[in-house]
Amino acid sequence: MRILALDSSGLVATVAIVEDDQTIAEYTVNYKKTHSQTLLPMLDEIVKMTEFDLSTIDAIAVAGGPGSFTGLRIGSATAKGLGLALNKPLIHVPTVDGMAYNLFGCRGLICPMMDARRNQVYTGIYRFEREFEIVEEQMAIAVQELIEKLNAYGQKVTFLGDGVPVYAKQLEEGLTVPYSFAPAHVNRQRAAAVGTLGMKYALEGKLETATEHQPNYLRVSQAERERAEKNANLS
Repeated sequence: MRILALDSSGLVATVAIVEDDQTIAEYTVNYKKTHSQTLLPMLDEIVKMTEFDLSTIDAIAVAGGPGSFTGLRIGSATAKGLGLALNKPLIHVPTVDGMAYNLFGCRGLICPMMDARRNQVYTGIYRFEREFEIVEEQMAIAVQELIEKLNAYGQKVTFLGDGVPVYAKQLEEGLTVPYSFAPAHVNRQRAAAVGTLGMKYALEGKLETATEHQPNYLRVSQAERERAEKNANLS
């Protein structure tokens, strides 16, 4: 099975083509450019470098949220456009699931953290025993509440994601369980992980059409929150 994978849910833009038990190509950029500037050129570069025929892919895996509202919209629109143009199904891979899959085989709990601002993170709790296990599905949660959850499990935790450097001090002060931080090559979003997990989900029948796909933001945008607050004050 061949999967094209996209992730623009956070600061990182990443594109990959994975096939069965190998990554054919992966292009990841974590720099000061908008995803609208990088995502399609990255895909085009991969196709040119590998001389790959996109019509031969079986599906398109996309990080479907949570994450940056703008980034998710760009990733979703790109995946939907490609799905329609190529007549291929989409695989909605929850962003935090894909991040956790970077640490395949890691012992103890795996806890991705994406900075959601306002002292909150997008996160989930995972582990690998014989296979990938979702202990708690992705959520938006206060950092202190996450710390209390992890302490209650009483197991070693490995963290990754752009929320780690933001909240490292709170983790250090609040955690009573052993913990570590993932190294640089696996501590952010990677499309190869999205594609590999997407392949697993596709084999389980978790496919959707390009028309059906919608990103999962988990919470309303800042603009929507401010509008709601303004309306509440007026009433």
